[in-house]
Amino acid sequence: MAPSRGPLPIARTLHATLSSHKGPVNVARYSKGSAKYIMTGGQDRSVRLWNATSGTEIKAFTAHGYEVLSLSIAHDNAQFASSGGDRSVFVWDVATGVTTRRISGHMGKIYTVEYNDQATVLASGSFDTTVRLWDLRAMNRQPIQTLDDATDAIQALHVGSTYIVTGSIDGYVRTYDLRKGEFRSDFIGQAVTSVMPTQDAQTLLVTSLDSHIRLMDMYTGKMLNDFTGHLNASYRCRACFGHGEATVVCGDENGKVWAWDLLDAKPMPPNPPPKVHQKIVTWTEHHPTDAGELITASADGAVKIWKQPDLS
Repeated sequence: MAPSRGPLPIARTLHATLSSHKGPVNVARYSKGSAKYIMTGGQDRSVRLWNATSGTEIKAFTAHGYEVLSLSIAHDNAQFASSGGDRSVFVWDVATGVTTRRISGHMGKIYTVEYNDQATVLASGSFDTTVRLWDLRAMNRQPIQTLDDATDAIQALHVGSTYIVTGSIDGYVRTYDLRKGEFRSDFIGQAVTSVMPTQDAQTLLVTSLDSHIRLMDMYTGKMLNDFTGHLNASYRCRACFGHGEATVVCGDENGKVWAWDLLDAKPMPPNPPPKVHQKIVTWTEHHPTDAGELITASADGAVKIWKQPDLS
């Protein structure tokens, strides 16, 4: 199928619209593995669990007193963590829908939270400029480590098996090698709002508020590619890799979803893409195993599931 036939770049058509949230949806995450479930967090203080196949809502999680800005799902899908304006990280049991732990310590809203691979440690990044690491196996309520090198809010982080990458409004990407005890900072020059490494942890996708998405070498900080054309100057628009890491996908502040070829950084047709949300596209995420599916979330209150048509 020619890429221009679908409403999204890379030939996807709308499968379902999830719209129970009242107000902007800030984050949308797929469950781990091949399961077809989605979790969303919104300005309405709720987290919602959806069946991605049918588009139906399964459960709402409503303990937050402020907006939900980040979600992280554990490797076994049995628990998840959420954060936002509460200045606390909430850990939830999916089956019962209750919070099993609330982790306090930050002095400002928490923009991002991520599990490690084993879901034994949580990392949280905050408006207070720090990243804090929490041992979920310990009863001690103090962080096991605090990373305080940033000079402005932490908007993004990724926890790898031996490293942590953070992105800050101060314009820096900071990489912490936990095994070697080494630290490196790379100056992007504009506020960094999302970071995503490739699966081999050799390169890093960095989104910043200058309408650029940069592919950087994880070890040297060298820029390998630069993806442009979209508008992203004021709000967090989370970018992701497409299937097989052959493409880069990101929404923009005009409600459009762009895709670029990873190697030559050229926008894929249609260029420019059509408007598929009424407001800013806050989040894009590709399904972890389904080559033809991705989700977009927007300040218009909708989460949309896009699928590649089966032409067989």
